Amino acid sequence: MKIRLKNSAVILVLFAGVLLFSCRSKTANPAENGKKELWTCSMHPEIIRDHPGTCPICGMDLIKKIDNATALNDIQLDDLLQPTDRFVVSSVPVTTMSRSSETIEVEALGSIAYDTRLVNTISARISGRIEKLYVRYRYQQVTKGQRILDVYSPELLTAEEELLFLIKNDQANTALINAARQKLRLLGVSEGQLAQIIKTGKPSLSIAVYSNYSGHIHDAGTMPGVGAKEQKMNVPGTTEELPIKEGMYVEKGQAIFQVYDISRSWVLLNIFPEYERMIKTGDAVRVVPETQPAKNFRAKIDLIEPFYRKENKTLTARVYFNNAQLQIPVGSQVRATIFVNSEQANWLPKDAVLSLGINKVVFVKTMGGFKAHKIETGLSYQNKIQIMAGLAATDSVAANAQFLTDSESFIKTKDRP
Repeated sequence: MKIRLKNSAVILVLFAGVLLFSCRSKTANPAENGKKELWTCSMHPEIIRDHPGTCPICGMDLIKKIDNATALNDIQLDDLLQPTDRFVVSSVPVTTMSRSSETIEVEALGSIAYDTRLVNTISARISGRIEKLYVRYRYQQVTKGQRILDVYSPELLTAEEELLFLIKNDQANTALINAARQKLRLLGVSEGQLAQIIKTGKPSLSIAVYSNYSGHIHDAGTMPGVGAKEQKMNVPGTTEELPIKEGMYVEKGQAIFQVYDISRSWVLLNIFPEYERMIKTGDAVRVVPETQPAKNFRAKIDLIEPFYRKENKTLTARVYFNNAQLQIPVGSQVRATIFVNSEQANWLPKDAVLSLGINKVVFVKTMGGFKAHKIETGLSYQNKIQIMAGLAATDSVAANAQFLTDSESFIKTKDRP
């Protein structure tokens, strides 16, 4: 009887243990809870096992494969069948165009140049030979009333002798005397010179030519015996001699010198094509000479030349300024900031626009993904880009187009209908 009781107790203990083990196994086994554990190799993802172990290829320990996939309920079959180079299935932040007017600061480079409206010419009033030169070098500074040359002229000598003859032999004939005086004035004889001729009673063998202007002097016209090569004005050295020499002959009406007035000058600014449509006459500008930053000044754009200069592929804007006090040397390089008040325009963040060389594209949000299409852009300023055409105000586009590009495919876009 005792033996039976002992056997029954052992059987109960074993049965209880089996039940406990079975319950723990059901709780710990995820496969019975509907989640099957899978193990894979981090180097060879094609190796998949339902239990831990080592990779048969590289021998590394298998790791548990975790599935974090989430359901996307808004994807349609048509979306998945779209060409991969035109349609992207993704979920990224979107943005829309903002309409505003921006105060844009446009940087430009340029140089100081002569104001050609103030270029004056000294011409010969009589024909004759240059007896004496008082200016000899290009860029030599002259002032108004300064004597620049003496000219001997047989025509002038004859007119002087006629006046002296009338004064000596026919003083009562005031009409002829006044006509002789007027003739000498037209030949360039000043009142002081005329008075001196009458006082001494002797004709002057040469007439002095005075400058009526102040500025830098250059040669003008073609002098006899001087080649065209020597007549070039773009001479870098300030000690370059003038081609006009003593003993040369001049003809009546011939331009001998040009005087460039430096009291007023131009700033010539190079405007790049991307800013041509925005910059207008009257826009404010701040000019800073590179060699003399302390002489910076403010002015406005007075003229935009309607043509491209030969030496560059940019438009040139002129800024007129008073250089009498500043005395900035002609030819100095300058940096300028043009303040442009743009009109109301549509803007997008630069990151939302993708450049494909000539074309610019954005990714427009559609049902189930993003579709790429071409747009027309204008000015780029800071972190914004102007949208000229291709988008509606209600269109939502990917905030960062770079996230949706595929480096192995070329994005083909079509204009929106």
